[in-house]
Amino acid sequence: MRWHRAGWRLFWRYKSRPGRPPIPLELRSLIRRIASENPLWGEERIANELLVKLGIRISPRTVSKYMPTRPPGQPRGDQRWSTFLKNHAKAILACDFFVAVTATFRMLYVFVVIEHSTRRLAHVNVTTNPSADWTLQQLREVGGNGGGHRYLIHDRDRIFAKHLDDSSRALGVEVLRSPIASPKANALCERVIGTVRRECLDWLIPLSEAHLRTILKLWMTHYNRGRPHSVLGPGVPDPPENEEVVLKPETRHRLASDALA
Repeated sequence: MRWHRAGWRLFWRYKSRPGRPPIPLELRSLIRRIASENPLWGEERIANELLVKLGIRISPRTVSKYMPTRPPGQPRGDQRWSTFLKNHAKAILACDFFVAVTATFRMLYVFVVIEHSTRRLAHVNVTTNPSADWTLQQLREVGGNGGGHRYLIHDRDRIFAKHLDDSSRALGVEVLRSPIASPKANALCERVIGTVRRECLDWLIPLSEAHLRTILKLWMTHYNRGRPHSVLGPGVPDPPENEEVVLKPETRHRLASDALA
């Protein structure tokens, strides 16, 4: 009886072992082959290909488990996010929200849109109740300027609803949603929000919604036409018309010879 009970426990311990059962060796080899021959495909794409073309239903997590790992130091086969931003900077818009508090402790939401290539603030507006319809109207005002933008970057906030993205695509703009908890994916917009706080809102307290909107419109003009940006040469994002910025050659200030004597 003691041996029988011990065998029974071992039997059910084997039957109840944790984890998913391994897939056949042929399927593992097929996954590795597909991943090697198609470096741009991820686990979702490979799982869909197996289901649609071969009728093999397998979880994307299982596919990622058996995909070959890239050796350290070897370049990736796809395009990095930073490379994409540099290659398509002239066609990219980025937007985001941040909050400001009035003198009466009223919370206001500020919406900003920036161009990647020129660093120009394309749009700034204020609201007390942000919604998807209001945000879509702001994006329509930016898209109606004919800037030739093809991409729009925003985070995964609930304000950016599905119908907002669909309407943006109808305007000919492809929506790129940044990953969860990854503010660096939208670094330029996050940086300009910090600049607004450090150079403008940290020095005054808005009295009302209209007051804050007026302040931001005036500061937006200064940011686009008067504030130098080192990444532009240095230069300004939106220089005044019929006015060229002449950069003098670099000179070093030296004391006169008689002053040194």
